[in-house]
Amino acid sequence: MTLLGAQAKQAARILARAGTADKDAALRAIAEGLTGRLDDILAANARDIEHATAKGMAPYFIDRLTLNEKRLRAIAGDVLHVAELPDPVGESFDAVTLANGLRLHKRRIPLGVLGVIYESRPNVTIDIAALAIKSGNACILRGGSETIHSNRALVSIVHQALAANGLPREAVSFVDDTDRARIMELLRLSDYVDLIIPRGGAALHDLCRKNSTIPVITGGMGINHIYVDESADQDMALDILFNAKVQKPTVCNALGTVVVHCGIAEDFLPKMARRLGQAGVSFRCDPRAHDIFSRHAPDADFQPAAPADWDTEWLSLVAGVKIVDSLDEAIAFIEAHSMDHSDGIVSHNPAHIARFVNEVDSCGVFVNASTRFNDGGQFGLGAEVAISTQRIHARGPMGLRELTSYKWVVEGNGHVRPG
Repeated sequence: MTLLGAQAKQAARILARAGTADKDAALRAIAEGLTGRLDDILAANARDIEHATAKGMAPYFIDRLTLNEKRLRAIAGDVLHVAELPDPVGESFDAVTLANGLRLHKRRIPLGVLGVIYESRPNVTIDIAALAIKSGNACILRGGSETIHSNRALVSIVHQALAANGLPREAVSFVDDTDRARIMELLRLSDYVDLIIPRGGAALHDLCRKNSTIPVITGGMGINHIYVDESADQDMALDILFNAKVQKPTVCNALGTVVVHCGIAEDFLPKMARRLGQAGVSFRCDPRAHDIFSRHAPDADFQPAAPADWDTEWLSLVAGVKIVDSLDEAIAFIEAHSMDHSDGIVSHNPAHIARFVNEVDSCGVFVNASTRFNDGGQFGLGAEVAISTQRIHARGPMGLRELTSYKWVVEGNGHVRPG
């Protein structure tokens, strides 16, 4: 691992000086490789799926693991989008001239070497590689054992693309060893790695925070809420809830709990039960919601919510249902149970919307829109290395600019500091 770190640091120096044209050419070659070697990638992925299925992995886990032609072509499209985005490296900003004539500006520079530890999602391999290359960062990737065959196939494409365009293969390094001891070693490579980004469950995040000697950015887990206000357009609310819960329930920006104002609950919840229930959604209800379901939607799949349900990331077609008496209660409930990922309001009351946006402190706050939009591609970033829920230099989807820092450039004309 020390050798891997040293090679990545050297590659980062080279990549930081690379021109935009060379980096973009490598990205286009990666996209071409993904579409040109579909059969090889899908065959490798099939081996991973077979092993995960034999181990009895949960359906949401298998879904995250699965690649198919449509998903691969979409990943290739994302890589091409990154190639088309402006290169942030070298960008000058915040220029100022001081009273003494000194001229100052900030210049964007890469962070250096990213250590990315992730589970189950082979698409992350390409997302990270593409964004790292474009932003001039090297990366060390450590995927889960469940994706080892898929990741080997994907990394081989990245290495071929880098070499073909005169960039170091070590700019995208891959830990081809599934021993978990390698994670602990990576977390201590502070001489070579500048930032650790874990993408996985709570256990992985805790492991990284407690053991890393390198700064860690965490996120990518969401217990997400949508509050349906008394003033909401109910048809709009149903469309938003359906999209947020049903479109892809296995991801971190999917809906977890519906919070409904008591003034519309009697009318709205039966409609919601029918609409979402047709897609197979089951409900965990607080006592008042359970009573309404029992009287007006007895055929729905519902049961009383246990206290732990409000703090569960379902990653499946399960949704909590909470009735509140006021906006204050809704905000307090969200504050108590949110993971600061994606929370939203459906409302036509400007004052309520303003308060919700001001007081709900998630990295993505959504007004009359689905939480499923909390995504680097949807935000126009091309892709993302993670969705940060922390309050350091980056929050939300981390795209190209979020993978840069800056240095001060100070220009004078023989200036010396007075004594």
